[in-house]
Amino acid sequence: MRIEKIASAALDRVNGDRYLLSNILFTRIDELSRGAKPLVNKDVKVDKLSDIALLEVAEGKIGLDKIEEVQN
Repeated sequence: MRIEKIASAALDRVNGDRYLLSNILFTRIDELSRGAKPLVNKDVKVDKLSDIALLEVAEGKIGLDKIEEVQN
């Protein structure tokens, strides 16, 4: 899937709120950089962390509710 379609799907998941999406992505990228395993079939050594996080949001594997669970 092209990155534009993935980004559009991720944005749809957060009801078009770009600020919320950027916060979710920032938090997830931080988690991935600290060793969290991707929730999609991607390799952190090959793929960009931002692309992995965006795909996770687009596929509904990660969202604000999941981020809040980890932080609490």
